[in-house]
Amino acid sequence: MDHNETGCQTPERPILCVNNCGFFGSPTTMNMCSKCHKEAILKEDREKLAASSIDNLVNGTSNNNRDSIVASPVELKAEIIETKAANEELSGNYSPVGPADSKKGPSRCTTCQKRVGLTGFSCRCGNLFCSAHRYSDKHECSFDYRGIAQSSIAKANPVIKAEKLDKI
Repeated sequence: MDHNETGCQTPERPILCVNNCGFFGSPTTMNMCSKCHKEAILKEDREKLAASSIDNLVNGTSNNNRDSIVASPVELKAEIIETKAANEELSGNYSPVGPADSKKGPSRCTTCQKRVGLTGFSCRCGNLFCSAHRYSDKHECSFDYRGIAQSSIAKANPVIKAEKLDKI
């Protein structure tokens, strides 16, 4: 088969992206790479959304388009986060390092003071234990397992009493 008969033509050499990002583009994506094409489509959608929202504000009409309802809160959240970050940088309260309390000593078992690191087990009483003391009977656990179990059973199985029947 001849390429001229089918209408398929292969380019003689690869086409670089129009945005000069270094990747190859294709004619189906307007000679852009997939990433630049996706960004261009998103930019066009934002412009259309902004234009329609301005028209709605000016004309006083409301558009019940689901996409505009979903898209607007996401953009607002992003703008709020960016403005907060900008305000912190301007005020001088911005610290690139996390809070000072993030540096704690090594985690240790409450009973034997053995270093447990990431393998420690947290109990319902709020303490951290090693593998030998993780069970409630191996350490002096102050958590009331029996009371919690009784209350959960009572909530799951309420008492149901039928009305008395009249005797015939």
